[in-house]
Amino acid sequence: MTIQAGEANAGTTASGTSSPDPDPDTAATQLSATRGGEKQGLAERIALGLFILVPFAALLAAVPVAWGWGLGWTDLAIAVGMYFLTCHGITIGYHRYFTHGAFKTSRPMHLALAVVGSLAVEGPLVRWVADHRKHHRFSDKDGDPHSPWRYGESLPALMKGLWWAHMGWMFDEEQTPQLKYAPDLVRDPAIRRISRLFWLWTLISLLIPPLVGGLVTLSWTGALSAFFWGSLVRVALLHHVTWSINSICHAVGRRPFRSRDRSGNVWWLAVLSCGESWHNLHHADPTAARHGVLRGQIDSSARLIRWFELAGWVRDVRWPDAQRIAARRAA
Repeated sequence: MTIQAGEANAGTTASGTSSPDPDPDTAATQLSATRGGEKQGLAERIALGLFILVPFAALLAAVPVAWGWGLGWTDLAIAVGMYFLTCHGITIGYHRYFTHGAFKTSRPMHLALAVVGSLAVEGPLVRWVADHRKHHRFSDKDGDPHSPWRYGESLPALMKGLWWAHMGWMFDEEQTPQLKYAPDLVRDPAIRRISRLFWLWTLISLLIPPLVGGLVTLSWTGALSAFFWGSLVRVALLHHVTWSINSICHAVGRRPFRSRDRSGNVWWLAVLSCGESWHNLHHADPTAARHGVLRGQIDSSARLIRWFELAGWVRDVRWPDAQRIAARRAA
């Protein structure tokens, strides 16, 4: 398959080099950065379902709970803090750094980004990166793991496709080959270990809010309330915002830049997605560190990367300059 201009570097590694397909004769030496390997079994699908349904139930209960019991400032601060910490862990770490190599950094920062991204509870790092690199290679075409156009363009087909793109694809038994799409990460022992310890990062992510809430309020009630808002509701909201980039942002939105797919900009998701919903420019220029490049487009991930650059924590950032942006403008 030919990858058009603007998509050619979609599989660029975090170190800034391309990730070629491995020789199939090396199957005997293949490594796995997830405990389940390349096929998803029944037990894994059941666990995935529970991790989706339980936080989603909390999200549905959030409005009546807030109305009946109230939402305290402590719970709000914990939930918002954890939300944007883990959201930026995904957008800056998992996505712009590990998947697309939008900047380079030191080894300690490399590992820190892997851990903070894992706290978002969106799956093991290497699995996430492999899926996303495959998505860019086949975006909205056959082979895309989560295109909303999978079943066609009629309204019933699109409704079915939106469900698939939002969360249905995660239950597919066939998983993206890790060594093919993320060989740089699979062959890194520390990253492979962090990825395989996803269960631990999930546990830590869920326990931080009740621990903080309990210590601040000095009560079990405070801990339980913080767990509801800062763990369950926060995880559910972040999940659905992230999945909306796969579904909504590939079905609707403005397309001011040329891309070979149907990625669009959805402004009302910009703040909650930490800048990821400026999705059209991202697919037109995948390795760019900034997605919201037009006037008024809020991109908090790009702002943090800029601050990291000024602090000397990251380097060789791929900022989209005016000439680069103009070259990708739609006719």
